[in-house]
Amino acid sequence: QVQLVESGGGLVQPGGSLRLSCVVSGTGNIFSINAMGWYRQAPGKERELVAGITRGGITNYADSVKGRFTISRNINKNTVYLQMNSLKPEDTAVYYCNANFNDMIYWGRGTLVTVSS
Repeated sequence: QVQLVESGGGLVQPGGSLRLSCVVSGTGNIFSINAMGWYRQAPGKERELVAGITRGGITNYADSVKGRFTISRNINKNTVYLQMNSLKPEDTAVYYCNANFNDMIYWGRGTLVTVSS
C-alpha cells in the first residue's frame, strides 16, 4: 500500500523559512516513482502545483515560488523535501505531497502552512 506522509508545516512570520518533508512507503524506493510533487491549496482556491521532481531529478517550479522554494529528495530516506524561504502571506495553504507511481496518482493528507505576523 502506497502511503505519503507530510510533516513540517506550521506558523511562520513573513520572510521566514520552513522545510516540509514527505516520507514515501509502499513503492520500494522513490527511484521507482515516475515523478513527485508538492501542491498547495489555499482557502477558496484550487489546488496548484508548487514544485515537482522527476525520477531523473529534473525539477520544475511555479512562477510564484521560483527562487524561494527548492524541492529535493533523499533516496536513502525515501523522502522528498520542500525548502521554503522568504515566505509570504500568500503562501498560506495546505501543502500536499503527490506521487505518480505505476500510472496511479497518490496523495498525502497535507500539512498546513500559515504565514502571518
